[in-house]
Amino acid sequence: MISLAHLKRRLGQYAALWVGGFLLTGAAVLAGLLFMDLIVAVDMVLPVTLVAVLLAMGAGLVLSLVSGETVGTKLILLVLALLLVLPLLWGPMSAAVSIAFVLDRSIEYSQTYAAVQIGISRLLMPLTGWILGGALVDTVWAFFQGVASVIGVVSAWVKIWPLLRRLLGPEPARET
Repeated sequence: MISLAHLKRRLGQYAALWVGGFLLTGAAVLAGLLFMDLIVAVDMVLPVTLVAVLLAMGAGLVLSLVSGETVGTKLILLVLALLLVLPLLWGPMSAAVSIAFVLDRSIEYSQTYAAVQIGISRLLMPLTGWILGGALVDTVWAFFQGVASVIGVVSAWVKIWPLLRRLLGPEPARET
């Protein structure tokens, strides 16, 4: 049997981790802008936040794998972790990209951003060639960025919406 409650809890934690990585990276890069150039700040902040996000995701996965959950639940969590690791890493990356966009700067000058893009391209290029049979790496990269951003925004919204509803208070009673 598969524990949907455990899967939902882990996906909620994934959403919180994506939002946390985005906000922490954004705040740290903005704070770094007070003392240094954007690219230097991004190159200092991104490696730390990317490793922190990976460690947090790994810790959650290990806790699930050693828990008393069923084998089916553990296998689904493992597959989900493999599928969602790149979109999860895009959370901190998208914060840096957003700040660079607002400041009208090119993020491609960041060594960390370029290294992550090259690493993901090395991973996606053989898959693209195998599945699509061509040099569509740029298209796949753009597609990956779009999908990762949508996954992050949806997961953030799902996590934040109940909090917003509680903060706004109950719905007013209808008069009959």
